[in-house]
Amino acid sequence: MTTYNKPLPRITSLTKEFWEGCKRHELLIQRCKDCGTYRHYPRPMCPNCGSWNAEWAKVSGRGKVYTYIVAVQPFHPAFSGDVPYAVAIVELEEGVRMVSNIMDCGPDDIYIGMPVEVVYDDVTEEVTLPKFKKVT
Repeated sequence: MTTYNKPLPRITSLTKEFWEGCKRHELLIQRCKDCGTYRHYPRPMCPNCGSWNAEWAKVSGRGKVYTYIVAVQPFHPAFSGDVPYAVAIVELEEGVRMVSNIMDCGPDDIYIGMPVEVVYDDVTEEVTLPKFKKVT
């Protein structure tokens, strides 16, 4: 594994299950045990019914590009070699939205509604980032 010199997520007790799932190449999303609402980003209380009862559910990893931007200047020095690159909001089949990158697809080829599926980027021994690729 090569050295990864970009910022890494801060793994907390609230997000640990999500990141451990990614490391196993499984996309886990919180789901309310009372009303069944999926939620992402991880948080302690259901935004739909106010319940504190949650579980981690494996989801399909399939979705579509909800929206995206193309960064033409780096927002952090570590990304200076990557510009231009796209930052996308992907809406999963389960209804939650995630911010990520679209891999193996140039920024000019991304479009709203584009079908995508999760892929995993093992950037360090501790962290695997969920990213997405176009479904062909």
